Amino acid sequence: MDPEIQKMKEVILVYLDRSGGLQKFVHDCKKYNDSKQSYAVYRFIISINPSDIAELDATLGNYILHNPLQAAQIFQSVCFVAIKTLSLIEQLQTEAQISVLLKPTHLPPLPSYVLRLSAYPFNYTSPRFYMSEGIVIAMGTVTKYTQGARFLCTEETCPFSEGRFRCIRVHCPGATESATVRTDFVCSLCSSPLQEDMKFRVLGDKQIVEMIDAKILNALKGYSIDKSHFRIQAFTLFLRDELANKMTIGNHYRIIGIPACVQNGLQATACIEVTSVQLYKPNGPSFVSDNFKYLLSLTASSCWRFTAILANIFASQVVPPGTYNTLKLAILLSLVQTCEKENADYLDLLIMTSDTLVIDRLLNYSLCLLPRGIRHPPSSDIFPSVSKDKHGSASIQACSAVLAKGGICYIGDLYSYKKDKLELLQSVLESRTTTVFIPGKKYGEEADQQVTVSVQTNFWSFVDVDSSSKKHIQKENFLIGQMDVSLIPVNLVDGFGLLIYNEFPSCHLSSPVLCHILKKAINPEAMLYKVSQQFRTQDYEQFLLFARNLHVELSSEAESLIQGYYLASRRVRRDSIHGSTLSASALKILISLAKAHAKLSLRQTVLQEDAVIAILLLESSLTLKHGTSALCVAPNPVFPFDLSDENSLQQRDIYLMQCHHQLLKFIAAYSPGIHINMNEE
Repeated sequence: MDPEIQKMKEVILVYLDRSGGLQKFVHDCKKYNDSKQSYAVYRFIISINPSDIAELDATLGNYILHNPLQAAQIFQSVCFVAIKTLSLIEQLQTEAQISVLLKPTHLPPLPSYVLRLSAYPFNYTSPRFYMSEGIVIAMGTVTKYTQGARFLCTEETCPFSEGRFRCIRVHCPGATESATVRTDFVCSLCSSPLQEDMKFRVLGDKQIVEMIDAKILNALKGYSIDKSHFRIQAFTLFLRDELANKMTIGNHYRIIGIPACVQNGLQATACIEVTSVQLYKPNGPSFVSDNFKYLLSLTASSCWRFTAILANIFASQVVPPGTYNTLKLAILLSLVQTCEKENADYLDLLIMTSDTLVIDRLLNYSLCLLPRGIRHPPSSDIFPSVSKDKHGSASIQACSAVLAKGGICYIGDLYSYKKDKLELLQSVLESRTTTVFIPGKKYGEEADQQVTVSVQTNFWSFVDVDSSSKKHIQKENFLIGQMDVSLIPVNLVDGFGLLIYNEFPSCHLSSPVLCHILKKAINPEAMLYKVSQQFRTQDYEQFLLFARNLHVELSSEAESLIQGYYLASRRVRRDSIHGSTLSASALKILISLAKAHAKLSLRQTVLQEDAVIAILLLESSLTLKHGTSALCVAPNPVFPFDLSDENSLQQRDIYLMQCHHQLLKFIAAYSPGIHINMNEE
């Protein structure tokens, strides 16, 4: 035996003993031995720490990283000797029956070990370990593949025709099914045909996944600050056995695997045989810019001023400061209420406007501030669909809503969608899940399947008021403050957290908007306002990523105020036929708004002041849907007048305090059982 191979075997035994791998190996052998059943293949998974191996023996460490298939054979030999020496599996006959899968815990943090899905040329010819990362854009159903099989020689006089396990075929990374099982194998001893012994075929689970570089998100934003060009290519992953169903569509993963080239007829497909999967969660910034910190300190005397100024100066690259303040505040609140948790607080926006061009630009700019802001292309599906993959199996395709996981899905004009799409949207807004039906007959499966996909994103949309008024005759029996949204199903309107009516800016503001549009058309890169230089787009990106990761809790005072308003509104907003017009989701929306305002204020406790803003925004939305109530808020309750100086901010504080007292009177009158503590001022 080669002395170098012998030394590697000794080092492997030492490593397994020190790392606890030997104990796990003995435990796995015991399970096989206790079953008292003969297997064609005994499969063992061995976890490898490349750093620890390299410290013991650099040659072995290098061999594992760069020749993993050959290294697995050395581990196979060590395992066979250990089993026979310690009598761990009585049924085991030959070394060929052992299949060893090496799983490195990590790879060296060097560029040569990283396989970038957007890089060219793509190195898929080296059968060694690489690390890669990307987003899952398609997933197939779990099917079966052959882990291993026993073959017998058809020549009766040949020793290999006996019932021993001499001719064993085991799956190797990148190999197709035909490489393991087919009818033209010949005996290595007498060259007679081999025949499979079907009793000993070992099956495993297999799942085909499509992954793509995370840069795809920049291409799907519709508008991007990053003007760089890059190449995007989807890549096929094979998940086998314990890794099947370990990935979720739309998630971002880091994987370690071995690239291979699979021949499918005349076409060759590059793929990766995955050995380990890790969910990738990028760390958000742990800081905000100095200008935001300074602004926060200046406005510390009021719980309302900081967010008011944020909304006032937000998106000055798209609209002049001081315009569309209510809408910009709602956008900021929705942006900070984005995360990938199962039971997250969602905040969806539906905007009624006659100024679709500016609103579209504003929403496009805003969604680009998050890593996952997707502008839905009208030609594709919003929600997952099923299609055939390259192998003829069913594959679930991730669409806009799934790719926007933990972010924003902007679906454009709601009137551009047909009835069936709107019904599906309504169902998703209510349940935050969608179901994909897979007909078994169509995709070669025995039974039909239903796969439920989680949809964890905020939806933005708008309705063109001018366009809708031309499509039907408006009703005349409107209540005060109510808008005509009869073309949209009532439950769908209620599914959106906030309905916002954005009138075209009034006469004294239309001129700044017009000037802004003209100047930007002449010089798109121009900084028209000083605040654009003080609070850059990058500063807002960092601020929003920091704010949305804050964990906030409701104070008892804020909770009582929200509950009091909710109960009072249910009593006030009702009719004799349908009962209360306040949807069951209104309480969740109120809590989500209040938490979002606290996050935007960089606080971890929701105060009564946050609840007041949440209630005014929701009451304004309810007025647009159902008309005014006994609370009787102003048409623009959060920003009743322009914010031009400190005096106007002071006036707004006084106005919001009056709204707070008016709200307490409303609760006392229509929900007298709720006790709310008031600060004496």
